[in-house]
Amino acid sequence: MVETSLWMQKVAENPGHSDWYIERMRGLARAGDDLAGEARLVDALAPRGARILDAGCGPGRVGAALAAAGHDVVGVDVDPALIAAAEQDYPGPQWLVGDLAELDLPAREIPAPFDVIVCAGNVMPFAAPSTRGTVLRRFRDHVAPDGRVAVGFGTDRGYSADDFFADSAEAGFDTDHALSTWDLRPFGPESAFLVAVLSPRSAAA
Repeated sequence: MVETSLWMQKVAENPGHSDWYIERMRGLARAGDDLAGEARLVDALAPRGARILDAGCGPGRVGAALAAAGHDVVGVDVDPALIAAAEQDYPGPQWLVGDLAELDLPAREIPAPFDVIVCAGNVMPFAAPSTRGTVLRRFRDHVAPDGRVAVGFGTDRGYSADDFFADSAEAGFDTDHALSTWDLRPFGPESAFLVAVLSPRSAAA
């Protein structure tokens, strides 16, 4: 067993938190807010009809947009309530309950590797601090040798960009791009958000 994620600790403290988050996302969708910005960047990274892992998929908005673009999507989230909402609101992709620190999709008869892994929505800061490096190593195990991983989160949430870059390098990734938004604005010292596009380092490197 791994340390319980900060998200599930929050849910244990406030059992209504998941439902609040689900309804917040549904409300934004009803209001016509742009909820597909992450998916547009990932779609640009991916070959047509790619296999994409939505890691920390929440109630499914990113994975659903990628599925609508023609990709084969598997979504994984630690919170069963969020997965239930994804199944209800966005049928089509395969939605699974699971802790990313214990990710082993081949053991669940879902083949790896994936062409692209996306991890959006502050998933990494909500992972238990002791598991963040493990999560990135799990991503390394599940991405194709020529695949990409796109990770986005607020760097003011207890997980700094420097710590992330150190963890991702130790997990076997090179950083292809460091951005401050999903619409490709550059990352700088004052940036409060990081979008990192990673590629797995070759064994010969």
